Amino acid sequence: MRTRDFAGTPVGAVGLGCMGMSWAYSESERDDDASVALIREALDLGVTFLDTAQPYGDGHNEALVGRALAGRRDGAVVATKTGLVVESPATRKLVRNGTPEHVKASAEDSLRRLGTDAIDLYYLHRVDPRVPLAETWGAMAELVAEGKVRRLGLSEVSVAQAAEAHAIHPVAAVQSELSLWTRDAMGEPGGMAGTMPGDSTGTGDGPGDVVGWCAANGAAFVPFSPLGRGFLTGTLTSADFEDTDFRGGNPRFQEEALKANLRIVEVVKAVAARHGATPAQVAIAWTLAQGEHVIPIPGTKKPKYLRDNAGAAGLDLTEADLAQLDGVPAAVGGRY
Repeated sequence: MRTRDFAGTPVGAVGLGCMGMSWAYSESERDDDASVALIREALDLGVTFLDTAQPYGDGHNEALVGRALAGRRDGAVVATKTGLVVESPATRKLVRNGTPEHVKASAEDSLRRLGTDAIDLYYLHRVDPRVPLAETWGAMAELVAEGKVRRLGLSEVSVAQAAEAHAIHPVAAVQSELSLWTRDAMGEPGGMAGTMPGDSTGTGDGPGDVVGWCAANGAAFVPFSPLGRGFLTGTLTSADFEDTDFRGGNPRFQEEALKANLRIVEVVKAVAARHGATPAQVAIAWTLAQGEHVIPIPGTKKPKYLRDNAGAAGLDLTEADLAQLDGVPAAVGGRY
């Protein structure tokens, strides 16, 4: 697989989001042994940039990644996160906690679950509006000084927040949602910076051109949900989800919105047909085309989709392709 640079370390141009192996998507399909095998296959394919977080299954996902990496830790760059706590596993309600005490305690928990002596990339999952960002980020920087964390990142922040943190300690990466139907992080209007399910404390304002800020400041930009939570693969044509799948309550996946949003998928399919590629590969390749510093992390539980996603690293979209994709209709419905 082609590689991209993360803080001086080459990683696979396409990473792997591990959340869905434990949390939020069709949880009845959870199979820990199969997920461990999938993560190990990912490493064999050159998919070496792995993403997890403490809330994903209330610690389950970190432990799963740690199990998969036993004996192979040096072959992966592992990112996890702090700053969100599962208040209710049953409802998947999350609350923010950016206190220095939580940041440091949760790092110890992550190290234990991951079975490692250092976290490669430690994100602040969401900014806690009750705690000054400088205090949270300062505590995270202390973890770097102690050798427990190698690099720091931010998730779902604005340009102003990224700049504030960067002035205290280098921001190595910013993770935000980015796909053909979610372009908030590129400075397009209509964003809800920092929002999340069950949370009303986001700014409600667009975050600004975070992708561009990362390029200008030597940080990676890490798109999560580059496949539009599976929608851009072209395999979802009806709003039929099990109770444990959060998409069942997502505005974009309600029946009328979903039907309207299929116009986006038709464009993706047309580009894919020209290249003999899959819609998923085109959607991921579009994120890759936004800059050499962009490292998308599509998630999956299935080996065939892992291989398909990895193949996007070798797909070169033309200027005509990109112009056509850039012109897709705006998504109907909010992202949360």
